[in-house]
Amino acid sequence: MSQQHSAAPAPHTAVATVAPRGDWWRDAVIYQVYPRSFADSNGDGMGDLEGVRSRLPYLRDLGVDAVWLSPFYASPQADAGYDVADYRAVDPMFGSLLDADALIRDAHGLGLRIIVDLVPNHSSDQHEWFKRAVAEGPGSPLRERYHFRPGKGAHGELPPNDWESIFGGPAWTRVTEPDGTPGEWYLHLFAPEQPDFNWDHPAVGDEFRSILRFWLDMGVDGFRIDVAHGLVKAPGLPDLGAHDQLKLLGNDVMPFFDQEGVHEIYRQWRTVLDEYAAKEGPGGPSSEGRWWETGGRIFVAEAWTPTIERTAHYVRPDELHQAFNFQYLSTAWDAAELREVIDRTLEAMRPVGAPATWVLSNHDVTRHATRFANPPGLGTQIRLAGDRELGLRRARAASLLMLALPGSAYVYQGEELGLPDVVDLPDEVRQDPAYFRGAGQDGFRDGCRVPIPWTREGSSYGFGSGGSWLPQPAGWAELSVEAQTGRAGSTLELYRAALRVRREQPDLGAGDGVEWLKAPAGVLAFRRGEFVCVANTTGEAVTTPAYGRLLLASGEVAETGGEAKVPADTTVWWSTAR
Repeated sequence: MSQQHSAAPAPHTAVATVAPRGDWWRDAVIYQVYPRSFADSNGDGMGDLEGVRSRLPYLRDLGVDAVWLSPFYASPQADAGYDVADYRAVDPMFGSLLDADALIRDAHGLGLRIIVDLVPNHSSDQHEWFKRAVAEGPGSPLRERYHFRPGKGAHGELPPNDWESIFGGPAWTRVTEPDGTPGEWYLHLFAPEQPDFNWDHPAVGDEFRSILRFWLDMGVDGFRIDVAHGLVKAPGLPDLGAHDQLKLLGNDVMPFFDQEGVHEIYRQWRTVLDEYAAKEGPGGPSSEGRWWETGGRIFVAEAWTPTIERTAHYVRPDELHQAFNFQYLSTAWDAAELREVIDRTLEAMRPVGAPATWVLSNHDVTRHATRFANPPGLGTQIRLAGDRELGLRRARAASLLMLALPGSAYVYQGEELGLPDVVDLPDEVRQDPAYFRGAGQDGFRDGCRVPIPWTREGSSYGFGSGGSWLPQPAGWAELSVEAQTGRAGSTLELYRAALRVRREQPDLGAGDGVEWLKAPAGVLAFRRGEFVCVANTTGEAVTTPAYGRLLLASGEVAETGGEAKVPADTTVWWSTAR
């Protein structure tokens, strides 16, 4: 009998989505909100905190446990808010501190936790420390809080070393001194508007521990740490001795990335969170009736390292709680490659007792519905639309596979709608700073940042009343939340069903291992207790055992005589419980 199990619409009831326990993060599904592209409350074309707040019920009904907000701090927006001028203020573009407070309170009232981005590797060049450091000239004590150095060459006209910016060009910019002469150089691993902090200076550590307390006191449940691997630089800032350094990233330990000294910083930060756990834990004076204050505040590392094993160093018991699994994100839709990275991830995390994390898309990479629409090997920033139907089919299957794995999963806004990357944005509307700097990142991150559609109609498909800061494709009306809600087989209903089943099945979520089952070539099959997942990564239908009661599938599955015909690029969930 042929059955459609790609998702039956479910009634949306107000059910608290977070269990009141301190280790909630071990199996959490965390939804990334890119605030400028999520919802616009005032019609200026830019998303804001009040817009996010208005859509929190949608996220509650989707079934996620927590919301991670990309930066909304006061910023000149040279790099979409990752250039922070004031870590204790909200940029007027996004609202105010009162809006942030209201958002956190409303989220808690709906059973959602809030994780905020923290950017400790660098500040904005408009940060008060940096502005004073430049204005005060050579010898200013504030220059010691950044990496100011005299240049090389007869007149100091050459950068202090050969490091290259991730966004292209030298990683150094020369300042003009107060007397108008060319002066010292400062280090910026990213844009020139993002000078790197010197974490060897004690004032930097003191400041960030204070910033942590500021937001913890406001009620946030955790921090995603931007460039967590980059804070500490090798002593003496030695030359790397190579050009095209971007090609080395992710393959070697660099003198400016993944240095051992970062771990002492995070051990100090962990003591701050542990203090809050001690005073807010069960039985503590502030814990009664406040489920989010159970000691469950967390750190999540954005740590690009050469290996999963090195990533595991960031999540040792006295450091951070989670680290993004970029090796998984960059793996092709191939059974053998996926199995290898799944096994390595689980093996690496097991000794340190940290949960594995799984992620397919974020604000820095091409959406997986487009990556999987193209041949493998093109990287994580792609300008080709590829085969849209193939990409969506694989994306849906990949999402069910990710949500079946042990640990925590991250969902990037709009992936639950099956959104593709917008690969044909006109050059004149692009805003990614890497796009304007030669030899840097590909610079096409705008494609995954286009505001998401909420309704079939309107100037921006319900994003706001005044258009959107990046143009949305004309075909997005039928990908909107409105168009997909209640439509059997839609990607949105698939995600809603998957998150509901994940919560209902006791063998899904937390854990540190899978039992691999025999399967045809190109097929992954594993058991977790009384749950079985089968993922067909091939371009042809395959026949597998019908392992039990069919819970969910990303495509149409035919069952007969104890066997199941699983279509190409399809994932199936089974329950073996009697």
